[in-house]
Amino acid sequence: MSTPLADTTNPDLGLLHAVNGLAKHAPARLDHLVSWIGEYGILIGLALLGLVGWLQARRRPDAPVAVAGLLWAPLSVAIAELANLPIAAIVDRPRPFVDHPDLEVLVEGKAGTYSFVSDHSTMSMGIAVALFLVNRRLGWIAGGLAMLQGFCRMYMGVHYPTDVIGGFALAVAVVLLLAPIAMAVLVPLCHALTRTPLAPLISAGRRGELGGGGRGPGRGGRGRRGGGTRGTVRAEEPRPESDLAA
Repeated sequence: MSTPLADTTNPDLGLLHAVNGLAKHAPARLDHLVSWIGEYGILIGLALLGLVGWLQARRRPDAPVAVAGLLWAPLSVAIAELANLPIAAIVDRPRPFVDHPDLEVLVEGKAGTYSFVSDHSTMSMGIAVALFLVNRRLGWIAGGLAMLQGFCRMYMGVHYPTDVIGGFALAVAVVLLLAPIAMAVLVPLCHALTRTPLAPLISAGRRGELGGGGRGPGRGGRGRRGGGTRGTVRAEEPRPESDLAA
């Protein structure tokens, strides 16, 4: 039996029909492409963005903090998905094609599963927001992919617009509200890992920046011939730590 939330005779259903109607008039190849993108492609793209973010974060002066922020991305997605389990069971909203068989459904195997909220939308927006906190450029790109994800889920006929919006809201809430607690744990952890064999996973700092010493006295010794301080090595000014988002 459908819940009142599923009996949508409102703009929610109207927007779904407008987007899903594009699939009815599109070539079959385009439908298959959008289905693959909405089911797998965008998540793969977000994973690649996370990899790029990690490679860049390792080279930052605040590498342990930046890497900790990147670790928060998959962790926040996992927490959001766990939070969605009771939400989906309480709302008990069937997929839109259950109550509206006129929709064009591009993927199979969704019958009998919950519609609210969209798991794909939750995951994509969660990664986007967490990535934005570390790297704004990559975060904007990820945000665009998250929006495309929501469009694809409606195009495929497996989610209402409010399912997508609900997924976005859940992801943003989890990432931002729990970020201070997560970073309080992850930042010290990443700092501790820099003193272990796993240090290259956290920071790509050059050896000269870490200790620097062996060649310094030799260069300074040559300066004694001139009798002044011309041969002394200038201490490199410390690089200011950047904000978490760069």
